[in-house]
Amino acid sequence: MRRRIILVAGIAAIIGVAIFGWLTAAPAALAPLPAYTPDLANGLVAFNAGGCASCHAVPNQPDRLRLGGGLAIPSPFGTFYAPNISPDETYGIGRWSEAQFVTAVTRGVSPSGEHYFPAFPYTSYAHARIVDIRDLFAYLKTLAPVSGHARDHDLPFPFNIRRNVGIWKLMFFDERPFAPDTSRSPPWNRGAYLVNGLGHCAECHSHRNFLGGIIAAQRFAGGPNPEGEGWVPNITQKGIGDWSVKDIDYFLETGQMPDGDSAGGSMVRVIKNTSQLSAGDRAAISEYLKSLAPVEGPPKPKKADKKEDG
Repeated sequence: MRRRIILVAGIAAIIGVAIFGWLTAAPAALAPLPAYTPDLANGLVAFNAGGCASCHAVPNQPDRLRLGGGLAIPSPFGTFYAPNISPDETYGIGRWSEAQFVTAVTRGVSPSGEHYFPAFPYTSYAHARIVDIRDLFAYLKTLAPVSGHARDHDLPFPFNIRRNVGIWKLMFFDERPFAPDTSRSPPWNRGAYLVNGLGHCAECHSHRNFLGGIIAAQRFAGGPNPEGEGWVPNITQKGIGDWSVKDIDYFLETGQMPDGDSAGGSMVRVIKNTSQLSAGDRAAISEYLKSLAPVEGPPKPKKADKKEDG
């Protein structure tokens, strides 16, 4: 009887491992894409809208195009470090194929076939047009290579197990491409595309559950700063209902709020990107944000009032 129990337990364990392996396997890289002449100007737009420099520029130096990585990104799960995405062939993405880059950005899978941790906001980039990601890759290849490898992430067990991200993706990763709302204007749809795709605004401005997944009912409603200090503001009409479209537009260009205060924390880096967008794209983002229905976010501690990362 004991031997039978051990045998059954062993078989169950093997089946369990096989199921875990199947569920957590990363998808294969995309096949080589058809020949295409990239639009570098559009690649620059994607670069700024996507906020690439905010995380990947080498910290404590003035050149936002020096993409050697190294920025520490604290989280409840440990500290992530932004990698080198310069065209350096040893330390960056210089040897990546276009298909590998598109796979990384839209599926969260590395050229070696491993899951990327969702500190990399591919959960939003997945909604971007493939043509924009291709143009972004072409643009990045024009920048100066930066040598040096960013340090490895500092994550405790079990959060350091990349295979576990496969389960996380099954629960929280929506890969559906952006679908325009035909009942809305072209500028509104452009804003919706930028905010929900390349701009990945919800990644910071939404409350998350204990597994790090965005709580859909509180999307854009703010919450605790995932970097550990302060509070990320609510950007629905519950939070910025007294802002006009022009107020939002001016903030995205200058970082100045209607009350005379200015952006702080990581939003300073974001403004450096949005200020580079065209007036039309900023206006589109503003129109979309102004249309968001009011959503009640999580209760904010009083001490967070003075440390709001707006």
